[in-house]
Amino acid sequence: MKLIPMADGGIDLARNDAGQLVAEKGLETAVIISLLTDRRADVDDALPVPTKNGPVPPDRRGWAGDAFDQQQRIGSRLWLLEREKQTEETRQRAIFYAREALEWMVEDGHVITIDVEAQWSSRGRLDMLIRLGLPDGGYFETTVQAGGVYAI
Repeated sequence: MKLIPMADGGIDLARNDAGQLVAEKGLETAVIISLLTDRRADVDDALPVPTKNGPVPPDRRGWAGDAFDQQQRIGSRLWLLEREKQTEETRQRAIFYAREALEWMVEDGHVITIDVEAQWSSRGRLDMLIRLGLPDGGYFETTVQAGGVYAI
């Protein structure tokens, strides 16, 4: 199934004009899942501070299956930047987290290189250009918008 990023930062299933689900054999859905699902935070990661209803127990998020396989975790730690300021340091951390989330593609032999560029496109919105070097010498390129995720 093909996933498409939504303007509000969510993800939806792609459908054709007849309303049927669209299939995909490429890397785009793998990139979207890798970047826009929450990877479990590391023990030493600072968690975003909640703003509503006072203090809550720490939520390290992540997929439950990660508890069984610490070597191949799913998703990214981009969610940790939810309450961060729009700074160069935050942009660099986003690039690091994106590369980390996509590294499994190199390990599994689907791609040979990962290049991530990121820029603040508007207040509270970071656009990331993902360029993957393919084993046949070609490239796959897509843009992922982390809109509405980062604080100013």
